[in-house]
Amino acid sequence: MDAIFLDIDGTLWDSTYTVAKAWNQVLETKEEISLRVTPQRLKQLFGKPLYEIAAALFPEYPHKKQQELIDDCCSKEHDLLIREPGIIFPKVTETIKTLSQCYPICIVSNCEAGYIELVTKKLGIISCITDWECPGYSGLSKGENIRLVMERNGYKNILYVGDTQGDYEACQFAQVPFVYCRYGFGQPVGYDYAIDCFSQLITLAKKI
Repeated sequence: MDAIFLDIDGTLWDSTYTVAKAWNQVLETKEEISLRVTPQRLKQLFGKPLYEIAAALFPEYPHKKQQELIDDCCSKEHDLLIREPGIIFPKVTETIKTLSQCYPICIVSNCEAGYIELVTKKLGIISCITDWECPGYSGLSKGENIRLVMERNGYKNILYVGDTQGDYEACQFAQVPFVYCRYGFGQPVGYDYAIDCFSQLITLAKKI
């Protein structure tokens, strides 16, 4: 195995409570919008590209307006996460530090620019991460971004660790094995391996 690729939300941490708070602070300033988001609703949406999340939350608006709203929400989210970070799942930081001694660790997430940097800093793992990519920089889908990071680093055999149907579909597209985190937000229809806690990734990696 050449490398381990990681998702973020539902895999490394749960930021839905802080994100819901931040997004609602934005929505409260929009007199024409009565919608308020909840952590539970965000758990249903996280893992999808931001434009799909925006379309699901603001279907009554044209695409341009949807994008403006989600951009405002993400900007406020970043500001709040600096002060009120997400809940890190057990043993995530320690496990990544251990794995990084044996494998390159990369992050591919369907997030906006700057989010991966914020999360890796808050988790104290930025020095452990070899490469990362997201649509906020590349404009590509998660499956395409997995392939992009593989190609620019010369990786042939990787594991992708995530928690949603979108992660499964991205792995199908990229033709890489998918490790499903059962403790996360989603219930994908298929997977190659499954873990019940993040630290099990160490044992799994040794077996593959």
